[in-house]
Amino acid sequence: MPTRADVRRATGLVVLLGAWNDLVVPRLPERAYAPVNAAATAALLTAARTSGIPWDELGLRPGRLPAGARWGGACAALVAAGYAAGLAVPACRPLLADARVAGLSGRELVARVLVRIPVGTVLWEEVAFRGVLPPVLRRVLPRREAAAVASALFGVWHVAPTLQGLAVNGLAVDPVRRAAAVTTACLGTAGAALLFASLRQRSGSLLAPALLHLAANDLGVLAAAVASRGGAGRVACTVSVRADGGSRR
Repeated sequence: MPTRADVRRATGLVVLLGAWNDLVVPRLPERAYAPVNAAATAALLTAARTSGIPWDELGLRPGRLPAGARWGGACAALVAAGYAAGLAVPACRPLLADARVAGLSGRELVARVLVRIPVGTVLWEEVAFRGVLPPVLRRVLPRREAAAVASALFGVWHVAPTLQGLAVNGLAVDPVRRAAAVTTACLGTAGAALLFASLRQRSGSLLAPALLHLAANDLGVLAAAVASRGGAGRVACTVSVRADGGSRR
């Protein structure tokens, strides 16, 4: 039977994550994105451990790292092969191009791939959504309902980034099309959340979904840079797991 503390903890975390990426992050200076999200990661982990959630439930038991590396590495290799195939086919390159990436300098691109995405996006999102949120929700909901809530919340998390991507790339200007694009993106990222959660469960380690997430985002940015600078033009679609977790200004 859930305690009042369990209910308060679950409600507070859902509200926090529901507002963070769509209300807090868009108001942050660009340079604050990674450090603020890193601090939030540390605070959330500390709160989880203080409330009694063990490392195993958080997916951070050291003994499961080899399994996480195997599962995550295999999935990351598939992602890399997919992007390579997309770049190899001229007709597919416009689908990879992104104006948010095309305007980056070499130094900015490196910072995004090595700092912003690994620390500000992947670390924060995996700890929050595949590490802390599931055990917190399972204390107040059955497992399937908890997984559904976590998946839906991950979809909502991507509303603001999708809107920003559409605006920068000059896509879906019409309100109806914009709403459809945002809905599709949210459904896509909710589905990705189920995949990440499955990897986390099968491997017993947060490393598995983190490696897949990192490959999707980092390699997506690099592929977009190659496609955009190769004269591929505007991106045709922003519905992709590779979307950065925060706004790209």
